[in-house]
This record gives sequence, C-alpha cells and structure tokens, in this order.
Amino acid sequence: MRLYPTRAAIVLVAAGAPIALAVAVASPGLWVAAAAWVLMSAGLIVADALLAAPPSRLDLKLVTPKVMGVARPEPVRVEAAFQGRRPRAIELALGVNARLSAEPARQTLRLSGGRGEAAFGLTPLRRGEGRLEGVWARWRGPLGLVWLQRQAAGAEPIAVTPDIQGVKEQALRLFTRDAPFGMKAQLEVGEGSDFHALKEFTTGMDLRAIDWKQSARHGKLVGREYRTERNHHVILAIDSGRLMCAPAAGAPRIDLAINAALLLAFVSLKLGDRVGLFAFDSRPRVVSGVASGANVFPLIQKLASTIDYSTEETNFTLGLTTLAARLDRRAMVVVFTDFADPTSAELMLENVARLMRTHLVLFVVFRDEELESLLAGEPQDADDVSRAVIAANLMKQREVVVGRLRRMGAQIVDAPAGELGMSLVQTYLDAKRRELV
Repeated sequence: MRLYPTRAAIVLVAAGAPIALAVAVASPGLWVAAAAWVLMSAGLIVADALLAAPPSRLDLKLVTPKVMGVARPEPVRVEAAFQGRRPRAIELALGVNARLSAEPARQTLRLSGGRGEAAFGLTPLRRGEGRLEGVWARWRGPLGLVWLQRQAAGAEPIAVTPDIQGVKEQALRLFTRDAPFGMKAQLEVGEGSDFHALKEFTTGMDLRAIDWKQSARHGKLVGREYRTERNHHVILAIDSGRLMCAPAAGAPRIDLAINAALLLAFVSLKLGDRVGLFAFDSRPRVVSGVASGANVFPLIQKLASTIDYSTEETNFTLGLTTLAARLDRRAMVVVFTDFADPTSAELMLENVARLMRTHLVLFVVFRDEELESLLAGEPQDADDVSRAVIAANLMKQREVVVGRLRRMGAQIVDAPAGELGMSLVQTYLDAKRRELV
C-alpha cells in the first residue's frame, strides 16, 4: 500500500502561502491563521484517505500467455475487483523487463459494480524469458486530494520463442490448394527426375515422357510421371555473432534468420529432405545431425530457441570449417550471415569458396532498408548529404561482395525482411527443380 497527495492537494496547501503572507503583513498578530490553514488542509487530506476505498479491498489478477513469439503482439488482461467501498475509476500500469514492451504505458479503467477488466498489448522484443514485474493500480479519494496505490506481484515468466505462429501461417499459405501461382510447394510431380507413376498420355505432356513399352502393353499411349528428388541434406547455418544482433525492420537480424530457417525446415521436411541446424559466432554454438520426417520439426524449433544473442565477432574460419568437416555427403548449405567491412567479407568469401567445392550454398542477404532509405531520401542539409555518401559506399561494398558470391556459384536470396522466408523457400524449390544438389 502507498499513500500520497494528488496535485489538487498540493495546490490547496500552496494556496494558503500567499494568504498567510498577506495576513502577516497586514496584522502580524494573526499569524496563527497560517497554521490553521495548514491544519485544515491536512485534515481534509486525512479525511479523504479515510473515506477512500482501502487498498486491501482490491483484488488484482493478471491473465497472460505462457509462450509468445518474438515480435508478435498479444493481449494481457488485468482483472480488478473491489469489495465494499469502491472508486468509479482506477489507473493501471504494467511493469515488464527488457525483453517485453507494454502498450499503453498507463490507462484508466472505469469500474462497473466495483469490477473491471483492462487489456495491455504485450510485444516480445527479444527471445528468452519475459517477466511481468508487477501491476500497479491507483485511485483518488472522494475529495480528490489523495492517491491510494496497490501493487500486485507479476505472473509466471513468459517464454519468448521464435515466431512459430508466423512460420505456420506462411507454411499454410505455401501448402494450401489456392496458393498463388508459382508458390505451390505441394506440387512435387513433374519437378524432378525421380520416377513417380505411369499415367495416360494427354495433350500438353512432354513427348519424351512417353513409355513406349508400357504403351504397347496397354494398347494406348502411357507417359512417365516424375517428382522432385528426396532425401537431400539441407543444413541451416546461422551466424549468431554481433552483427546479426543488429536490428532490421524493427527486429534483430538473428530473429528474422531463425524465422526464415524454421519455415525452410518445415517445407524441406514436408518434401522428404533431411534437415540439420548449425549456429556459430566465435565458435560453434548449436550443432545437430540431419533428420527427416515432420515429427523432427519440434526438435529443430527447440534447438533454434537456444540460439542466444551474442556480442562476439563471428569466426567464419572456425565455424564453416567445423561445418564442412561434419558433412559426409553433398548438401544444400543455407548460410544466414551479415558483414560490415571488407575484411570480414573477405574472410567469409574465402571460407564459403571452400564450402562450395563440394556443396551447394544458398546465401541469405539481409537487405538493409535503412541504408536504402538514406540513399533514396532527398537531402535537407549537409549532414543528410554525408549520410547519403556513406550509405552509397556501404551499399557499393555490399554489391561487390554479392557479385563475387554469384560468380562463385552461390545462390543468392536477397529480399526485404518481411519477404525473406518466402523468397528463401522459392530459391530452395528452384534449386531442387534444377537438380543443383
């Protein structure tokens, strides 16, 4: 419980000062009037506190989710109930730790019959353990001279995980029957070289698909139907170093990479490939073997949740060399990383080149929308011109690195943050259709 005066009480007490000064100047013998004013104000404040609803009569309850996906807002409900005397309205505030953000910071709740319910928008900012430190409620006395406050303990910690719900929504859009043209990942037939079935020849089929022996046996033209190859190894290599913790489109790059990697893992497992996860910064952090089947996805999701934010520089030599040593057959290696200077980019290119001698590499580039906005914006002063020049140099260095990767044979995924997952899946499907693995 906490009790303190309102702004109205402070104004009431302060208003007596000029009156007391005027009385003292006019008649020094009536200085007692100043003390009387103070006593009267104090009496009104005490009376207001006694007439107000006591904090012990308020029951506060928090209703929160147990698991939340990073950057995916969800409501948190605060239920308030008074017994006996009750105010007409109370103010509520929610305390959270650094991994969460609550909106609005404070709100007024109108009570009906002494009860009410308020909703706060809770947004996870970073993966880990989100904590609600507590909920604060305060209300005025009937005279409006005193605030009474009650604090309730927070709820159980909230597990902030990668945005699995967003991954599921994207996956459903990919596998639904009415998916946009060119994004139907379920259409495996005719996209590869593995024999699938025989079917009656129809107009529009490739003449080279006709099976003449089977046609002679059945007395009609029969064609071969193929499907995409299965059992490819797909390795998701995620750089979790310092640069990947920088924000992009309002979220850390590492979180965007994990979301895109989980979407690709889901699609790959559905299409019969084998998926493995590898994360590294100054040294390998998460290393898993490859596995297949839809029941493997929860395990990959759990491993991805353990990838922490790091402040260490990425050691591409140690990380990619360790990864290459663990691969015993040709695989599709999807590298999620970022670079800020030519030195780090040169080390990355050197080790990616070694990896590409045996494996197919899909390189995920995070499009820096902030640099693009600085470059495209109209300058207003000299500082804007300087920023634009620096942004242009950084973009040029980035284009040089991406160009070298393309010449080396890497498949590049370059898309805005909101479209990264879908673009990665399309590049993966295209690589399978072209039999690049």
